[in-house]
Amino acid sequence: MRIEDSLQLAAGSFNDRQTLIAHRDANVKDGVREPLDADRQTTPKDAAKMLKPVAVYFWRKIDQPGHDTCRLFKLARGWRLTGAAIFLDNGRPCHLEYSVTTNGAWKTRSAKVSGYIGRKALDVRIAAAGPARWTQNGVLSKSVTGCIDVDLGFTPATNLIVLRRLALKVGQRTEAPAAYLPFPELRLVKLPQSYLRTGRSEYEYEAPTVGYAGTLRVLPGGAVSQYPGLFELVVSR
Repeated sequence: MRIEDSLQLAAGSFNDRQTLIAHRDANVKDGVREPLDADRQTTPKDAAKMLKPVAVYFWRKIDQPGHDTCRLFKLARGWRLTGAAIFLDNGRPCHLEYSVTTNGAWKTRSAKVSGYIGRKALDVRIAAAGPARWTQNGVLSKSVTGCIDVDLGFTPATNLIVLRRLALKVGQRTEAPAAYLPFPELRLVKLPQSYLRTGRSEYEYEAPTVGYAGTLRVLPGGAVSQYPGLFELVVSR
């Protein structure tokens, strides 16, 4: 079997599992699970509607062998991205499963990353601890105070969230510092970054502290289709 086929099969099985997680978490508000009303009945038709993603994306990595796939779910009071990044890093097989939950205004409330880098297992949990304050694995990360968005550094998926939240018009520019989870360190740091919308599907993006600047091409739904030097979209549905 080709490595591309095995990567796609692995990502597919992960997404099947994440469908069940999205259904289970459909009653989450601001990162806190609410009990279901005792008198509320969920019909099979309702359950099927809740399980259906509103979008599916599959990217190819450009800088090294690998792929990334995610699905976007509409929850009762927000949105959830669930996905998996599978790639090689300096010869180490990496499998990172991720999930990011936002409120209805696309403000991130929590994020989770689990999987492995080579032989090392990992489990990272990020949660909002008040307005623009964040904890990582239960410990307050003071260095990222003031950041509204969480940016997972190994995937293009989280760009969708900030672009949907900002909703820039053509010609508008804004600073959008993020609580950034760099790879492979996986410890939150503040990432200064800016977006300038130059067209219907183009944004000039800059992140000076990591030495990146480029023109992002974006689908109408906010997903990045071309991330110069890093990712390109293969399939979206």
